[in-house]
Amino acid sequence: MKVGDVGEFGLIARLARLVGGEHPDVVVGIGDDVAVLDVGGPEWLLATVDAQVEGVHFLRQLIAPRQLGRRALAVNVSDIAAAGGRPTFALVSLSLPNDVEVQWAEALYRGLRAEADRAGVAVVGGNVARSPGPVLIDITLLGRVRPEHLLRRTGTRPGDVVLVTGTLGDAAAGLRLLLDPPPALASPQALPPVERDALLKRLLTPTPRLAEGQVVARSGMATAMIDISDGLSSDVGHICAASHVGVRLWAERLPISEGTRHVARLLEVPPWELALAGGEDYELCFTAPREAAEALAARVTAETGTQVTPVGEVLPAGAGRRLVTPDGQEVPLEPRGWQHFAQNP
Repeated sequence: MKVGDVGEFGLIARLARLVGGEHPDVVVGIGDDVAVLDVGGPEWLLATVDAQVEGVHFLRQLIAPRQLGRRALAVNVSDIAAAGGRPTFALVSLSLPNDVEVQWAEALYRGLRAEADRAGVAVVGGNVARSPGPVLIDITLLGRVRPEHLLRRTGTRPGDVVLVTGTLGDAAAGLRLLLDPPPALASPQALPPVERDALLKRLLTPTPRLAEGQVVARSGMATAMIDISDGLSSDVGHICAASHVGVRLWAERLPISEGTRHVARLLEVPPWELALAGGEDYELCFTAPREAAEALAARVTAETGTQVTPVGEVLPAGAGRRLVTPDGQEVPLEPRGWQHFAQNP
């Protein structure tokens, strides 16, 4: 049996059985994006780790090193944001081939430092090693959260409303602009420059919703939260699995930018497909009781300026995961986002 046969989450489950176990200080262990540890004091410790692998997460010729440094830390900050926490310290493991220019590595760290300063993170150590193959940037990020503010994938209940921040599908549209665009997208005149630049920025230098996550957590209104890294169809499914519920999403309610709609028209695909399956938007998906959802959305927008949109409702587990298409059809909501060891779009 190969890892491709069991897939990313099947492999995680198998490995967790080998090293997992009860520990009095572990509040949340393997299986979530963020480990939560009770180390004493008024706050719990958060720990997350994420890697950027050349050829899998990025192509060196298509991203500036400063952008890559920002991105490598931002995707970790997004996990802390989804827990309602604040990031504090980072350690960076960097594996490089011998022929990488020193100036490239320095530019990478300038970008990493810029993102760290934005998020209030101190880079306190790490490791450098020689790689015989691709560049690898692996970051461990620590953070803090008050116990009463911690949000997980568990906790949502039937009747809750599903909400998302920002717009979805922008990173997927930006990726199509970079990677082998069809003739309809290849011309610089195909898309207004302001839309092209905005989509590429969402892909190459995502902005984690740190302030938004903290507002959601402090409100006490939300029941579950996750960041949208693999695609909404997959990530809302993680909430469903952890909370033992179903979900219904409405395609026509998904917040989609005009740039992404423009790309979708040129690609001749429904824009909601990019929003559901694209991934790497690093927006937040959270749930709240119906009577609190509108007030919570208004609070996040008032305190951060970020749009919040209700896109679905939580169902009993037996109802499954459903998508209502713009023409009113209700179809299964398939997890079509990114998975390692799978055939991804």
